[in-house]
Amino acid sequence: MTKAKGLRRNVAHYGDAEFAAYLRKAFIKAMGHTDSALDRPVIGIVDTGSGFNACHRNMPDLIEAASRGVLLAGAIPVPFPIISLQESFTHPSTMYLRNLMAMDAEEMIRAQPMDAVILIGGCDKTVPALLMGAASADIPAITLVTGPMMAGSWRGERLGACTDCRRFWGRFRAGELDADEIAEVSGNLAPTIGTCGVMGTASTMALAVEAMGMMLPGGATAPAVSSERRRIAEMTGTRAVALAAEGLRPSQIMTPAAFENAFRTVMAAGGSTNAIIHLTAMAGRLGIQVDLASIDRYGRETPVLVDLKPSGQGYMEDLHNAGGLAPILREIRDSLRLDALTVTGQTLGENLDTAPAAWPQNVVRTAADPVVAGEGMVVLGGNLAPGGAILKTAAATPALLKHRGRAVVFESLADLAERLDDPDLDVTADDILVLKRAGPIGAPGMPEAGYLPIPKKLARAGVKDMVRISDARMSGTAFGTIVLHISPEAAAGGPLLAVRNGDMIALDASARSLVLEVAPEEIARRLAEAVPEPETGLRGYARLYRQSILQAEQGCDFDFCLPEMTARL
Repeated sequence: MTKAKGLRRNVAHYGDAEFAAYLRKAFIKAMGHTDSALDRPVIGIVDTGSGFNACHRNMPDLIEAASRGVLLAGAIPVPFPIISLQESFTHPSTMYLRNLMAMDAEEMIRAQPMDAVILIGGCDKTVPALLMGAASADIPAITLVTGPMMAGSWRGERLGACTDCRRFWGRFRAGELDADEIAEVSGNLAPTIGTCGVMGTASTMALAVEAMGMMLPGGATAPAVSSERRRIAEMTGTRAVALAAEGLRPSQIMTPAAFENAFRTVMAAGGSTNAIIHLTAMAGRLGIQVDLASIDRYGRETPVLVDLKPSGQGYMEDLHNAGGLAPILREIRDSLRLDALTVTGQTLGENLDTAPAAWPQNVVRTAADPVVAGEGMVVLGGNLAPGGAILKTAAATPALLKHRGRAVVFESLADLAERLDDPDLDVTADDILVLKRAGPIGAPGMPEAGYLPIPKKLARAGVKDMVRISDARMSGTAFGTIVLHISPEAAAGGPLLAVRNGDMIALDASARSLVLEVAPEEIARRLAEAVPEPETGLRGYARLYRQSILQAEQGCDFDFCLPEMTARL
């Protein structure tokens, strides 16, 4: 029996499929379509535009251009809305709502009649959420990102969101800038719409998804305000129609080989630590279990090649002008799985062979002259992180990568906010700042609070970095010697919960260890004495989240969203 296509897909259950199709036609004709149009393939276009999302402000233009591509290829484009998430407008964090967006995407793709779907996202959590949902729904899909913003300028200095947001805010906290100056800076950090123009999570995920094969070649880096971004949208619409005809599904593209290519691209780009969680969640939706040991191996084997902030000095428009993803892939070609299939219908290797020829540029370094010679990101173990932890060494202070210091503990985000800048806080630059209860359960939502500010009295004394550890995340735009994603988290009873003021902690990045220098019996005693957090008053999504969220090494997805694991990366 031939599976229904177009508007005959997924009809409402009235008990009479023919009546359901008849009724559907009647209502879509109310929008001005003719019978001839309704016999064509239907391409859904996910609309994640929102007045709260400057990263997606070009959504109307992209939907128009993608629709044009669909129409030129002889199909019917149908945009439909789902949740939109923007980092600075979402409480308590976008990570808290990422899985809700993934569920929204999956269910709307399943529920509505479409032969293929175009996934338009950009801001950090939107791209992984869309691909998590599309992977679970598993109809032909293709990704289109909104694109990065352009860089700005302040008093002759080039700058952009959001690495420079943090750098200038640090200067303000240190007393180097006054209130008027920091206000001037804020007006120049984000001069155009689009995602952050540095190698933050949005840029990292765009490159990873292109390397994975779920985006057209060249689609990751074109600026949000460029005409090229709209041409890419049109081509994406045209290709979506072909995908519908070919029946090429995400499960055929998002394979272990494709994820290995994505992870290696993240390492070469000096990408965001958030990508580890998101790619793990995306893989999990397809029954692929990500092993942190493999992630660490990719980091050891892959030098950081892209000279962009926060690991380097440039901006995304510079990478685009240097050729985008292609020069990165050329430099790491020998370690890629070139036989991985992509949305073009060709393999990654075939796409790379037909990419525009290289030209002289200084943004993507050669493997012989990298920005960081390997180990731009490492996975830590030890008695403080039995489930793993992540350290972005490419953005850290080399002298602090092996460090032993006294713990200065903050029990929660509220405790951090209350005491961090207290002039009487007992802290020195050699200490290690420890934040608890900021993980998936504890915060909730694992916010980007891992970038603990330098205590104000130390910042004003000239301290620029110190070791900071937590079960939270850190924005891909941030920098510093910061240990993240400690698992199990404190709120789940992990060893981090046992750390007390004055304990000695030893970090050794080269040895991949994070050790609390306290006897095992004492750690066990402290954990046994800890009082569990109450779960009173939870309802709706908060209750679902609390009952179902997994830890960082499992991608922070919901346990009920994962199929049986049948492959390992």
